[in-house]
Amino acid sequence: MPVIESTYKPPFWAKKSFVSTVFSGLARSVKGVEQTRERITLPDTDFVDLDWSYAQEKSNKVIILLHGLEGSAQRPYITGTAKLFNHHNIDACAVNFRGCSGEPNTLFRSYHSGATEDLDAVVQHLLLKGQYDEIYIKGISLGANMVLKYVGEGREIPAELKSVIAVSTPCDLKGSCGELLSLKNKHYAIRFLAHLKEKLKPKLEQFPNDLSLADFNAIKTLIDFDDIYTAKAHGFESALDYYKKASCLQFLPNIKVPSLIINALNDSFLSPECYPVKEAKQNSNLFLEMPKYGGHVGFVDKKNIYYNEKRALAFVRDN
Repeated sequence: MPVIESTYKPPFWAKKSFVSTVFSGLARSVKGVEQTRERITLPDTDFVDLDWSYAQEKSNKVIILLHGLEGSAQRPYITGTAKLFNHHNIDACAVNFRGCSGEPNTLFRSYHSGATEDLDAVVQHLLLKGQYDEIYIKGISLGANMVLKYVGEGREIPAELKSVIAVSTPCDLKGSCGELLSLKNKHYAIRFLAHLKEKLKPKLEQFPNDLSLADFNAIKTLIDFDDIYTAKAHGFESALDYYKKASCLQFLPNIKVPSLIINALNDSFLSPECYPVKEAKQNSNLFLEMPKYGGHVGFVDKKNIYYNEKRALAFVRDN
């Protein structure tokens, strides 16, 4: 499909990428979402926690929500979407990736941008419930890359999966990592790395044969983290091998489910490769919207309902 012309017009104070990104990540609050937790066991015996919120009346529609790096199902960008969809009679299943629900996961591995096997386990779990005729998936940042990889890597997609939405998508992980490591994003990179290392600490004691203190202390940057932990724990040769194999960009031509990508042009986390114009023009199922503003998951809009949330609802109604 041709690239979609965006209608997003932020308030004047939210036009700067840094302001919209930081405000949305640290200051935004979403109230009135009541979540109920369900734990599911994964095929490898580990677990993920699902935080459900429901429409007022019984619904046959559900949206699966996937958070970003070091996020959770309680982040406002997740609960904001859940609240809007619940209000429009659609249940919401917010996934906490392994180790992100407030309790360490049980295995040495955890989650990463391309861990579509865990998303598939959630989809299959929802299908087994037998309640939902329509399933949608919305991913944010890391979760956005994951869902596009999921629908493009060649598995049989269940007929119930009607559409997906990907917001602030690092379609090329190597390029996005390069942006994060640049001087302009130093403050973000430091924050991400601190959270990742803090969560990795318990694994030093749990799995001393897999991760040494020397390894842990050698992690100075995000690419170090992916070299020393992510790659080793998830079967990749190196960080670069992980970025190459897990990036969704290569899978976009194969997508057969209506899929919307919303990537702001002023998102400082995204490299030029993260704006897949050619792929969108060549695939009738792939819709690319590139608002001028929005930063990274910072699509501030009226009444605390973000632009990407409104677009997600409109997209699932149209598809």
